[in-house]
Amino acid sequence: MPKMRHFRKDLLWVSLVAGAGVTLSFAIPAPTNINDFFGPGTQPLTLFDPIISAQQCSFCHANYNESHEPFRPWAASMMGQAARDPLFFACLAIAEQDAPGAGDLCLRCHTPGGWLAGRSEPTDGSGLIGEDFEGVTCNFCHRMVDPEYKPGISPAVDQSIINNLEDIPTSAHSGHYIVDPMDRRRGPFELPPDFFFHEWLQSPFHRDSAMCATCHDVSNPVYERQPDGTYAPGAWQTPAASHDKYDQFPVERTYSEWLMSDFADGPIDMGGRFGGNNPEVSTCQDCHMPTATGRGCVFDDFPVRDDLPQHHFNGGNTWVLRAIRNLYPNDSETFLSEASVNASIARAEQMLRDASDMSLWQDDSTLQVRITNESGHKLPTGYPEGRRMWLNVRFFNSTGQLIAERGAYDDLTAVLETSDTKVYEAHLGISEDVASTLGMTPGVSFHFALNNVREFDNRIPPRGFTNANFQAVQSEPVGYAYADGQHWDDTQFAIPPGAASVEVRLFYQTASKEYIEFLRDNNNTNTAGQVLYDQWVATGKSEPVEMDFQTLAIEQPCVADFNNDGALNFFDVQAFLQAFSSQDPAADLTHDGVFNFFDVQAFLQAFSNGCP
Repeated sequence: MPKMRHFRKDLLWVSLVAGAGVTLSFAIPAPTNINDFFGPGTQPLTLFDPIISAQQCSFCHANYNESHEPFRPWAASMMGQAARDPLFFACLAIAEQDAPGAGDLCLRCHTPGGWLAGRSEPTDGSGLIGEDFEGVTCNFCHRMVDPEYKPGISPAVDQSIINNLEDIPTSAHSGHYIVDPMDRRRGPFELPPDFFFHEWLQSPFHRDSAMCATCHDVSNPVYERQPDGTYAPGAWQTPAASHDKYDQFPVERTYSEWLMSDFADGPIDMGGRFGGNNPEVSTCQDCHMPTATGRGCVFDDFPVRDDLPQHHFNGGNTWVLRAIRNLYPNDSETFLSEASVNASIARAEQMLRDASDMSLWQDDSTLQVRITNESGHKLPTGYPEGRRMWLNVRFFNSTGQLIAERGAYDDLTAVLETSDTKVYEAHLGISEDVASTLGMTPGVSFHFALNNVREFDNRIPPRGFTNANFQAVQSEPVGYAYADGQHWDDTQFAIPPGAASVEVRLFYQTASKEYIEFLRDNNNTNTAGQVLYDQWVATGKSEPVEMDFQTLAIEQPCVADFNNDGALNFFDVQAFLQAFSSQDPAADLTHDGVFNFFDVQAFLQAFSNGCP
């Protein structure tokens, strides 16, 4: 690797004197380039056989049974559309503005074929062509090599592939992948001896969650972990001192969350919650590629398997596929159809419903709401910016009228009232020293390429959670507390007077209005932010998905015991009359905002009936 210059981290300002003693200071982007984002593994322009178009795979793996064939479900997943995602390109533009070269980190996983072909430079994605937009393709995944060679288990050729690398990945994250330089396709099954259509190798790695860690743990290599646990920039324009993910700033830790859950220790019988033929789930593949009965190839003489992984890659995204289809109306280019998009979104909605359970109970004048995480990672997980869940609580009186709402969401404006409910989310931010250097405001920020602080994280951990283990993988709660073993969260709501019933919903949203508007308003490079905003509006503003819904009948205290002493007597009458005469809201027993005969009637009726 060529020698690179090192730049001082404090020389980031340009000052202009504009007359009359007025000094204008302009923060310039972080002094990064592509070298700051270098990752070990297979490098661009080193493959003997390029990553081929997914269309070539469709000849044998498509159009015979959409319920279990690999191709069409893959195409209608965010894996298949990772390089057409307008949210990705809007985020990429901001990252490049903030930290030139950061796009290389993003393109590694969103278009590995284009990256390996050397088209990730320029790092803003402008050099991508044709099949690069097919995202995470069949040929790429099925040529991946386990970085940890296992004698007698890994294909024998893998040892030489690994040993021939200049930099061998030792910590799976951020697209640090190894790809077979030749087109030898790997999979978990042994193929018939007379199979001749393409070279193949049996690979247990393709059943292993460690494969998913390659792109579902993401770190920012610009920031190095300090002895006190904070993160500070390393030397500019040079690779990170350590490529261990736990030495770098954590952006996503989905795999590590799973690794520290009970699911990683062995299968858990989830009763078919996540679909497939096997109710016992452990790996990422068990839930996101549930098994079915069928053939992986079009030919009738191919064996029918009961453990055939479905290439659905279900997740939580429920609107971007429609945006992609709007932006790329030629279905022959995207391999999408209205039916396949609708089916994919329906699967995502079902996975969200399966990811949690809700229970309600009343504790005197308090409503208790418990959300239990049934997934194998935090809930929600993944890329944190703009992603959230929240509780919507609606109280009704005895006639069914809505009298109070918490966590109200306006479908027209996409505005969520957050002050009176629980919102599950994670916020990253910029430290004071880095913000001062870059001329920015410290604290919570959507500038993911510059963020170096975990400001807040109350997302619900998975079963098997311990604070020590999650701290070890940089994913402990921040600004919130969970006890060891706790994979649920309780929220309390005061029950308003007159409430006879309550409806509680848990909602999930892929992208908040605030995040979408940030990507639009902070883009001074291209139109990606405006394109995203227009599609966000056109497709329903990232319409929230209802994950859970429960109702509960409310038991109200006896209004006749007005002084709350547990006895009905003259003192209750006296207390009510005093409150009524002074128009104390407590005496508005009909909850209509008016003090009149009906309130007196309600009190006398309750008094005559006695308390239950």
